[in-house]
Amino acid sequence: MATLNLVGAGHVGRALGRLFASSGAFVVQDVLTRNAASAREAVDFIGAGHACATLAQMRPAQVWMLAVGDDAIVPACKALAASGPLAGAVVFHCSGAKASGELQAARAAGAHVASVHPVRSFADPQAVAADFAGTFCGIEGDDAALGLLEPAFAAIGARLVRIDPAAKTVYHAAAVFASNYLVTVLDAALRAYEAAGVPAEVARELARPLASEALANVFRLGPEAALSGPVARGDFATVARQQDAVTRWDAATGRLYEALVPPTAELARRKRGAA
Repeated sequence: MATLNLVGAGHVGRALGRLFASSGAFVVQDVLTRNAASAREAVDFIGAGHACATLAQMRPAQVWMLAVGDDAIVPACKALAASGPLAGAVVFHCSGAKASGELQAARAAGAHVASVHPVRSFADPQAVAADFAGTFCGIEGDDAALGLLEPAFAAIGARLVRIDPAAKTVYHAAAVFASNYLVTVLDAALRAYEAAGVPAEVARELARPLASEALANVFRLGPEAALSGPVARGDFATVARQQDAVTRWDAATGRLYEALVPPTAELARRKRGAA
């Protein structure tokens, strides 16, 4: 089994470290975090490895996981490349927003680089480690790195999806659309109900079946078939009245409504074309 060193062991590093150690996918060797106490806590959580206080204390390893914040990836990689030999090693990070090209310093030092992004929340690392099987992971990088990482992640139950590193930012934006901005649109719906005099708790119950059925139809039938409403019907007189009314109620929400009309009209065009 290949040895694995962790640089950064917050929620993501701890959960993956425990999974790798318990599955035997890697031998967790050395763990470095911001301070010695958190490194010891990470080792205790993982159930394997040796806590280190500095990069200089870390032994050579076949695999290095940089489980650090996005802005820390490049500095951490440069520090790693300067700390000792990396030729032939695999270095990867877990960012959803940054591609493996952020690890150029390691590549220049002879390492093979990659990024592997588990598509889920790590707010509770213990829960993630207990229920990781089936988690999708976007993966990209050097062939030699993927050849080692893909079976290791498969061993902990990951469902791997290769992505285009040149489109990594768009890939991450997809998750923002599917999660964060979906919440923003639902918030607009709830506030609009309340503006019409509906109590907040009732507004949620009014919106629930509409949102739930729309989501279910998107994933069962596809977005074209799932689209309904005035834009899908071509009733742009109603759309104009709604946009005007929403803008008069709340200008920012009116701009959101206006911005959603053109992409929805394009989706309706695709719907008609598929009919």
